[in-house]
Amino acid sequence: MTQLTVTILGAGTIGASWAALFLSHGAKVAVYDPNENALLKITTYLEQAWKDLATLTQGLSELPWENLTLTQNLKLACQDADWVQENSPDRLEIKHKLLSDLEDVLAKDIPIASSTTALMASDIQAHMTHPERFLVGHPFNPPHLIPLVEVVAGKKTDPDLPQRAKAFYESVGKEVVIPKREATGHIANRLNAALYREVVHMVATGIATVEDIDRAMVHGPGLRWAFFGPNLVYHLGGGDGGYPDYLDHLGPSQEARWKDLGEAELNGETKEKLIKGLMETLGDTSMSKLKDKRDAALIRLLKLKKDLERPPT
Repeated sequence: MTQLTVTILGAGTIGASWAALFLSHGAKVAVYDPNENALLKITTYLEQAWKDLATLTQGLSELPWENLTLTQNLKLACQDADWVQENSPDRLEIKHKLLSDLEDVLAKDIPIASSTTALMASDIQAHMTHPERFLVGHPFNPPHLIPLVEVVAGKKTDPDLPQRAKAFYESVGKEVVIPKREATGHIANRLNAALYREVVHMVATGIATVEDIDRAMVHGPGLRWAFFGPNLVYHLGGGDGGYPDYLDHLGPSQEARWKDLGEAELNGETKEKLIKGLMETLGDTSMSKLKDKRDAALIRLLKLKKDLERPPT
């Protein structure tokens, strides 16, 4: 079997995390970034990410540095590409310029997936020579640990490409969702945005502190959501009658809460309240300690989910 070669555009946190994931599945990886310092930092990230992956993947050997190419030369990065994962800043003008340069050096039949968080696939592909080979392949940070990828086609995307992308991402252990149409924020970040809007409203209007809001989520709904989505949670909340009974009996209480939810504005005063509340919660905890705690917790949770998904013996 021919070894897969993946080209990563952008050596930031997302690009580096993608690189670790693809390397762990035996692919050759070429990482392009015009910034030499970004390329220099990627090795440190990969070493830590590899330790994380080794705790999740039985038999994972030493990091295969021989399969990794770091370059400021876009043509070199693309010369053997089977798949391109683009991770440039979420600004249309930057992505348009990068894709224009990319199409000058990349074979026309090689797929290009963007990790964009909020931009529309149709907007990104608008000026491409071969827009049919472009779509969104949006991961969650860090991609080498969190399984979700949202695959979103643009108006000019080949209709067969989303399923091809789904198969590609599933081959490296991803859980893939394909929205039925484009929308700002795709699926998961629209859900995040809806929740965060109410977070901001509660802080701005004095309903609750930043600390208590986070504690309420971590020790309440967040526990269930790690295993069941909101629809299934409410199905279980309906008792023996399931979702139909929940909607019939408790639907009105949902509507009452919707009517009481507030609009949110990230003005100066509100941002100050949010930041002050978070800093009071953190104390002297550093960003690096928080990231280590997050990743260690993700690893233990992912291992538990894998154990629960195994069929009983």
